[in-house]
Amino acid sequence: MRILFVGDVYGRSGRDALHKHLADLKSEFSLDVVIVNGENSANGRGITRKIADEFYGWGVDCITTGNHIWSQKDIVFSVDQDKKLIRPINYPKDTPGHGFYIHTIASGRKILIANVMGRLFMDALDDPFAAVKELLSQYRLGKNIDAIFIDFHAEATSEKMAFGHFVDGQVSAVIGTHTHVPTADTHIMKGGSAYQTDAGMTGDYDSVVGAKKDVPIARFAKKMSFDRLSPADGEGTLCGVFIETDDKTGLATTITPIRRGGVLQQA
Repeated sequence: MRILFVGDVYGRSGRDALHKHLADLKSEFSLDVVIVNGENSANGRGITRKIADEFYGWGVDCITTGNHIWSQKDIVFSVDQDKKLIRPINYPKDTPGHGFYIHTIASGRKILIANVMGRLFMDALDDPFAAVKELLSQYRLGKNIDAIFIDFHAEATSEKMAFGHFVDGQVSAVIGTHTHVPTADTHIMKGGSAYQTDAGMTGDYDSVVGAKKDVPIARFAKKMSFDRLSPADGEGTLCGVFIETDDKTGLATTITPIRRGGVLQQA
């Protein structure tokens, strides 16, 4: 299975970068499935119904999120009906929405896509390790599911790495999101799961993690600012990873970082 995952889409520049490059990437890599983290796509916080539908129209198969899933109120009223827009699985059980989605590709094979949120320096959600252990007791790679992809949305690199090793060999890939900077540790772990601590942001990198520079600089340099953060609006870089899996085992055979457009070195 040939999978593209695109990291946190931030504001209009991120949406424009996704729209600009996605069709070419689908053709270049003969993709079976496209997964996008959209939790910052609406002006840097959350996602709207309109934006989610735009993503689907561009060829996105599943949208993951994170701690800003509820930042745009209109999404609360449709998230139960939209199974392709998922929120972290370790929210309390009565929370609206779905923590995972099973997508069927053209050949009939199925991929389980799960969204999980870390707890270190984040909201105090349910245990992400226990939540995924329960999920993986129901879906076994190479048995009743052909591929399993996990977006681990977390702040701490140590928590992301620990989680990657925790599920190594049981999933096709674990890719981190949330910190908006692509890490250089792209590899296949010993058990066969593809891993990267953070896919990076899809947005304008002439910024402070996606925001225009003046306000965050003032906050750090002067310890004061009365203005709100606003998304940088220069040309965005699409950041993500391409993953290919073995059809028999579901484990990863390839993981390659993707960077297209904007100021970052291309990959």
